[in-house]
Amino acid sequence: MLLKKTLFAATTAVLATLAAGVVHAAPEKPECIAPAKPGGGFDLTCKLVQSALQNGYLEAPMRVTYMPGGIGAVAYNTVIANRPAEAGTVVAFSGGSFLNLAIGKFGKYTEKDVKWVAAVGADYGAVIVKADSPYQSLKDLIEATRANPGKIVYGAGGSVGSQDWMKSALIAKQADVNYRSMRYVAFEGGGEAMTALMGGHVQAYTGDASEVAAHLKGGRVRVLAVLAPERLPGELAAIPTAVEQGYNVDWTIARGYYMGPKVADADYQWWTAAFDKMLASPEFDKLRQERGLFPFALTGQKLEEYVSKEVKRYAELAREFGLIAQ
Repeated sequence: MLLKKTLFAATTAVLATLAAGVVHAAPEKPECIAPAKPGGGFDLTCKLVQSALQNGYLEAPMRVTYMPGGIGAVAYNTVIANRPAEAGTVVAFSGGSFLNLAIGKFGKYTEKDVKWVAAVGADYGAVIVKADSPYQSLKDLIEATRANPGKIVYGAGGSVGSQDWMKSALIAKQADVNYRSMRYVAFEGGGEAMTALMGGHVQAYTGDASEVAAHLKGGRVRVLAVLAPERLPGELAAIPTAVEQGYNVDWTIARGYYMGPKVADADYQWWTAAFDKMLASPEFDKLRQERGLFPFALTGQKLEEYVSKEVKRYAELAREFGLIAQ
């Protein structure tokens, strides 16, 4: 009798679990969409999850596809309107996606129109000068900008309104310089901006922390500050943050994945559970480090809350800098 009761209880529990939709199977056709051409941050983000999920998480190989256009807008609109319920499809995002959502570059859709799955790593802004620059600290650069805004030329790989421009504008703000008076040169990418810095065509490059390690080893540059909440680990541990130098500038570039809005809850939960397990593993930590990303892990509801706060923060900055109407 006891055995029958035990079997009955176990069967009931399994049926209840199935009914609740919490028993998940790995997707049959996993895909990561990089909303850009091959190469660059979105591609890196997809290649990271492609490598990580092959280690016992997926039964089928994950393919990476490319959907360039509008710095993520084409992919965002396509997934919501045309592919909203694909259980195996994740799309790469970055902090720039939040900025584009805030200023309306993704059209009628908002951050609430997709399911945010996981953030798996982050990069951070950095203020970089030549090794022989007269500016020894962020304070030196800011005071020079305040004294003569027309003399200090900032440069980065993005046009006015982009993430890299925003980093320069925030530094100018700390110098009490109106962003309209700031001298800024837009380049096609970080490589061109670094070349311009080395050639003396710009005095400061507002790039990313992940870019500078190799240049630091060669003694070619000096990093005045990392734009992170706290000091970064590893090779950049000796570089102070802007915050600890007395300047409230934090530029976190989270990287991760979202899904279509009509993906079944059970399938969405499979992904968040897989990421929770994966993000806690030393194997993933190694893969993340190899791609130059720093620790940053959020999944499910916690990520949704983070995205909502970031979009709101970017919208406030965009209004302040005249990118959207007040």
